[in-house]
Amino acid sequence: MAPNTPAGRPGTLTADEEEKLRQLWAVTMKVFGVGTTLEEASGVDSAVSAPVSEASDNDGKKEKKKSRLSVFKRSKGDKGADAETIASGARTSTDIHSISLPADDDKFGQNQEYKAALANTPPEELRQAFWAMVKHDHPDALLLRFLRARKWNVEKALVMMVSTMHWRLKDMHVDDDIVLNGELGAVEQAGGSDAKVKKNAQDFLTQLRMGKSYLHGLDNEGRPMCFVRARLHKAGDQTEESLEKFTVFTIETARMLLRPPIDTATVVFDLTDFSMANMDYTPVKFMIKCFEANYPESLGTVLVYKAPWVFNAVWSIVRGWLDPIVASKVHFAKNIDELQKYVPRSQIPADCGGDEKWQYAYPEPIAGENDRMKDVATKQSLLAQRKSIVERYETTVLDWVRTGREGQGADGRRQERDAVAEELRQNYWQADPYVRARSLYDRMGVIGDGGKVDFYPQARKENAKPAANTSADDLD
Repeated sequence: MAPNTPAGRPGTLTADEEEKLRQLWAVTMKVFGVGTTLEEASGVDSAVSAPVSEASDNDGKKEKKKSRLSVFKRSKGDKGADAETIASGARTSTDIHSISLPADDDKFGQNQEYKAALANTPPEELRQAFWAMVKHDHPDALLLRFLRARKWNVEKALVMMVSTMHWRLKDMHVDDDIVLNGELGAVEQAGGSDAKVKKNAQDFLTQLRMGKSYLHGLDNEGRPMCFVRARLHKAGDQTEESLEKFTVFTIETARMLLRPPIDTATVVFDLTDFSMANMDYTPVKFMIKCFEANYPESLGTVLVYKAPWVFNAVWSIVRGWLDPIVASKVHFAKNIDELQKYVPRSQIPADCGGDEKWQYAYPEPIAGENDRMKDVATKQSLLAQRKSIVERYETTVLDWVRTGREGQGADGRRQERDAVAEELRQNYWQADPYVRARSLYDRMGVIGDGGKVDFYPQARKENAKPAANTSADDLD
């Protein structure tokens, strides 16, 4: 496993990168309607394009900082900061609505989603979507994903992030459906009377049962792997909606396996026995949008294994759709020896020619496995705790924004934010059984209590069992 945290993450930021993060937090708080004062930060490099906020009352006097922030609710009179300064040389902007991507840099229509989010979605809903996406991550780490993906351009990162929240809320319903209802919810829907809902649920479960893709093992860098068995896919065998849901469900579940300093995953496309009958460009485009637009900086590497010659034509098309940085992460392995350059042979499944004896077998959802989600009292208590922790985190962010780069006690403020982020992480895993439906990886024991990850829980149990002829005395 990689011993050190990569660059551009919490704890490894340069002074300029930390300034970019501070500026993105400032304008993010503006979008979320948090706080009434964001004083113009000191030490802003005039050559850096980044948003910094400053609010004033009608007399031009700076307002006093609120002693307490409203995290999930706002009073009708609280409009957040009144003005915002975008420092980029001589250019300034007074309205977050004026921020947009250049037309030639809007590959996925994120300008439209960004503007739709600002116009039609209450700030508190966007804020809820953000904190729901954070889950067990460090909040700074989530913002930094968008900054790195946009080459540290703060305005582009903001558009990307807000459009992602809009996508999660309005398009995919990630946290209020896919994560909340999960597989057991699909089983219940598959037995319902609504034909469309029933078909989508059945197709979603069919893909899980066949193991079209599954999460298992670690590559040479310690990254969790997702194996995609392309030979199991045929266009038209499932609805497009169920395939998209299956894709997002897999990505969201993979996020449960990430632990610092590892924050990316490896995708292995197993093209054994692949033919053009398995090729389907629609889900490929959806996966590209997911990784480039909605889950930025989540791919460590993509391994294409045993690609037949007919795949050359496919790759020439797909490569043209990929961002050059994403395309550079794609590697081809013709045989097991080439695959070993990226994945230990012990982690390569036997059906790919490796030494891993583990085989995918889908454990069906169990009635009652999500009963803790019905414990409303405990759930509300844990979410109330999270609300309080989020509030404290946002307070530390606002203080950091106000003091600016040259503010006193910068190191202490970072440590304070990190300490609150750790409280958020611990709170998430306490609340996890109450907000996330159990998945096959929970039933397998891969994801354990408190978020512990173990790809071989059954093997450990078997190794821990005493032999039949072993007495208790022998174990002492």
